[in-house]
Amino acid sequence: MNRRERLERTIAGEPTDRAPVALWRHWPGDDQRAADLARATVDFQKAYDWDFAKVTPSSSFCLTDYGAQDRWEGSLEGTRVYTKHVVERSLDWTTLRTLDPLRGGLGRQLESVRLICAELGEDVPVIQTIFSPLAQAKNLAGDERLIQHIRTYPDRVHTGLSIIAESIMRFIDALKRLPIAGIFYAIQHASYAVLAEDEYRNFGLPYDRRILEALPSKWWFNMVHLHGHLPMLKLASQYTAQAINWHDRDTEPSLAEGKLMFSGALCGGLSRWEHVHNGTPTAVREAARDALQTLDHRRLILSTGCVAMITSPLSNLRAVRAAVEQS
Repeated sequence: MNRRERLERTIAGEPTDRAPVALWRHWPGDDQRAADLARATVDFQKAYDWDFAKVTPSSSFCLTDYGAQDRWEGSLEGTRVYTKHVVERSLDWTTLRTLDPLRGGLGRQLESVRLICAELGEDVPVIQTIFSPLAQAKNLAGDERLIQHIRTYPDRVHTGLSIIAESIMRFIDALKRLPIAGIFYAIQHASYAVLAEDEYRNFGLPYDRRILEALPSKWWFNMVHLHGHLPMLKLASQYTAQAINWHDRDTEPSLAEGKLMFSGALCGGLSRWEHVHNGTPTAVREAARDALQTLDHRRLILSTGCVAMITSPLSNLRAVRAAVEQS
């Protein structure tokens, strides 16, 4: 069974030769140059033989052309700290411009994806990370300022989100020319720890649906990622995607609860901290076995709820890959 067959049967809830498995991580420093990010992604894929390759650029790849600035300060996640925000006053939301996907940071990312697809070929499904409009808005304004503006200047925030969404749509149009399997759509605010549900239904869900419903039918493997604690997984049925990923080992809902809320594949089963970073190969194997049994060896893509740490033990990464062969 090849990777695509395995993933498609998992999405459909059908039996497979084994569960699909994949990890992904950030590449601080290398994620600032197209060729270096491509090389890192390809080498990681070839080293572990994952069932798909998720392209993980820095979150700023889609924001530098607005004027945002950031740097890596040693985070184990490999994420960067924003040193210059573009939105400081509420009126700044209305002055954002739609970006050209073929230039600047977006153009560099397209080149990186092109290089990755050329190197890995048709046998490895490739999915490109897309950050939701609200996730991008957070990094343009900062966490507190975005939420303050949502609650005090909602119309201006909606103007900014519409412009960001249009830039995303243009980038997706450019991605259609590349032989990818789909996108990894990263949502950061569909969390009861961040916003009330009615706030997310107003400022997040409409833009998410607009983007996801416009994806081309040839993209057969699109994954939604709900970041953080207490995700609004009850909204998952409204997303047009084949798989969903959240921190199932670290927060509610559990995998068992999640399978009742979403009909496609569930991506998770492992804690990136407890199992993959701080644990042992034995702990990884036991957690993987438990996750597979929870879903009766159906509909599970074995992974962590978010990026693996850049310094996690290689023995634990190997154990993740080996776990699906031993199940």
